[in-house]
Amino acid sequence: MLGIARVPDWYSTKEFNVFLKNTAIACVLMLAGSTFSLGQGEKQAEPSKRTTDARTAIPSVAQRVKQLDKDGDGKLTAKEVGETPFARTFMRWDDNLDGTVTEAEIGKYRRSRGIPIEGIVAARSRQQSPDGNVAAKLTIPDVDDLLRVSRGTRPPRQAIQNSAYVIKTKPHAVDGEKYVILTDHKGQDYLKSLQRLATHRDGLILRVDDLAVLSRNPDDMNIMREQLRKANVRYLAIAPRMETYRENTLLGMWELISTIDSDPQLDAFPGVLLASDEEKFAGLVDRSINYTPQSAQDIRPFAISQVPSMRELRSLQKSGILRKLFSEHGARTPTMGIYSAEAAAAPRLPGDQFWSYQAKSRSDYLKQFPDEAAQEFDRASLLVMHGHGIPGMSCGIDNEAISGVLSASVVLCGSCFSASPKKSDFPAMRRAPGGYNVEVRDAFTVRAIDNGACVAFGHMRLSQGFPHLYPVLETWMKGRTVGEAYQELVNGIIEMQGTESGGFVVTEPSANGRQPRQNLLLYVVFGDPAVRPFEQMVRSR
Repeated sequence: MLGIARVPDWYSTKEFNVFLKNTAIACVLMLAGSTFSLGQGEKQAEPSKRTTDARTAIPSVAQRVKQLDKDGDGKLTAKEVGETPFARTFMRWDDNLDGTVTEAEIGKYRRSRGIPIEGIVAARSRQQSPDGNVAAKLTIPDVDDLLRVSRGTRPPRQAIQNSAYVIKTKPHAVDGEKYVILTDHKGQDYLKSLQRLATHRDGLILRVDDLAVLSRNPDDMNIMREQLRKANVRYLAIAPRMETYRENTLLGMWELISTIDSDPQLDAFPGVLLASDEEKFAGLVDRSINYTPQSAQDIRPFAISQVPSMRELRSLQKSGILRKLFSEHGARTPTMGIYSAEAAAAPRLPGDQFWSYQAKSRSDYLKQFPDEAAQEFDRASLLVMHGHGIPGMSCGIDNEAISGVLSASVVLCGSCFSASPKKSDFPAMRRAPGGYNVEVRDAFTVRAIDNGACVAFGHMRLSQGFPHLYPVLETWMKGRTVGEAYQELVNGIIEMQGTESGGFVVTEPSANGRQPRQNLLLYVVFGDPAVRPFEQMVRSR
């Protein structure tokens, strides 16, 4: 396989590794009320007259235009801007070079530089908890206003703190045409289910003794790589046993299918087939065979956000973004907010169909939805979650909350450990971001699959959440398959990190518990890679 040159990028920096290891540091930085230089012409000194409730660092686009628009016609001219600090910026704003500048043009300029359309409000807001802690300001941008990050691009610090950016992904063509199942299952009930799926997809099954150790033997890898080439693989359904579902099993798959041809990208559309026993595995296969893509008219989203403190509102913001997005398709998005004891006075999302659960302690997880929220949860076809997580809990929701049949056939969970293996290749973590104790419990997304989901997105260890979750959802909403979205995400991370053949599998985990660079490649999509979760959805804007 051809290597690619390594160039400095923020995904490879020490700063990023520290951020990934403990995302809670974002809250500390936000408390400091720091302001940042976000592009020429868009810096503004603090107002000389400070109010007691807020201090504006950068106004919104609408506020900026109103500030400079002397004749009130909603547009800016060079004359209006000429005697202001933004005289030189006018030409950069004027995208179509017609001599006037609109809000849309300034918005486009800001997006290109990672500056929020809604501006940045630093320091304080009016909401305050009983102990005097002040809540951050909750802003809900449009998803199109978020910066798209590619290799060599570093998001602004505030965007990192709020996870308010999206990794840039793109399609990567696959020449093969065959559906292939790669498994180490030996039980006859599992193999019968896999054979039914292979027959349905006109595919074939390749078997190995142990997927967890396949990558350790170069000869075995070469044999399997050649088998995949001869099979002309297009979709690769990876079906490990529960005991061989491990970090290096997944990383070994990336090593394998990124070396089918000479480019450094994955050369097949992958998906992981996993359930906790034979009966639940058979149910997953049955649902995959009978699955019908959801249309814009049929989709019923439900969002869950965890609010761990007065200052950490990024997960709540993401539910607000999704509510805006799905409203463009005519769908409402009922939302459940899980508030920690420290976040009792934190903001709520505006609008109806928002419910909140007030936790009494750090270990108080929601196990039963309030009646009205339960009704909407029980009819949802899509579940999207943001927040912290450990095995057995995601985004403040205990696994017991989905003890019955899950109606949501598609689940996307942005929390850490939402797809954790029972046995890990890495040293055990005792504490997860958010200060939670890591326990040995079932992964949330595995529970979701066991209880009725057809597709579930999660992470084996430390997830970045929305920046990597949203591209998967976005690709599915374009009418593309589970495997296509999964491949695009992993390829995007490979390109960001410059990962080469030989650099996927972790051979010597750090003794001090530091997360390896490969942590970013541990996203998992459970489900048949050939399933299309949604029909193509056209946004009405």
